[in-house]
Amino acid sequence: MKICGVELKGNDAIICIMSRENGLYDIPNTRVQKISLVDAGDAAQVQEFQFAFAKLMEDYKVEKVVIKGRGLKGKFAGGPVGFKLEAAIQLIKDLPVEILPSSFIKKALTRSQVDIDFRDTGLKQYQEGAFETVFGFFEGSLYLQ
Repeated sequence: MKICGVELKGNDAIICIMSRENGLYDIPNTRVQKISLVDAGDAAQVQEFQFAFAKLMEDYKVEKVVIKGRGLKGKFAGGPVGFKLEAAIQLIKDLPVEILPSSFIKKALTRSQVDIDFRDTGLKQYQEGAFETVFGFFEGSLYLQ
């Protein structure tokens, strides 16, 4: 199963695509590591973002998207543009999307019996949150049932 982990920061959807088959994890090289929304107030730009994201998922045959959850209010609340990006991703037709609470990701990573050093993944440093999201989803689906 191939899944895309997403962390929303500012105007960017930072991604990490990962697959697990027969207990082995694989992180393919992707043509982009993040997709940006230039002007959140322009409906055409939001549609462009949505199309680019959907096309990337289609090209890499991603079966599901997991987005790192953010607070709705308080110190760690997500910004308004982030929620717009989240909605644009959720509304992509025929693409299952799940929001994972940070607590679920943290618990899954702590209980995981697989130890992957992020530095060995070949990903950029800013992709760590997206990596933890997708890896936490895979590990959580195994151990937190």
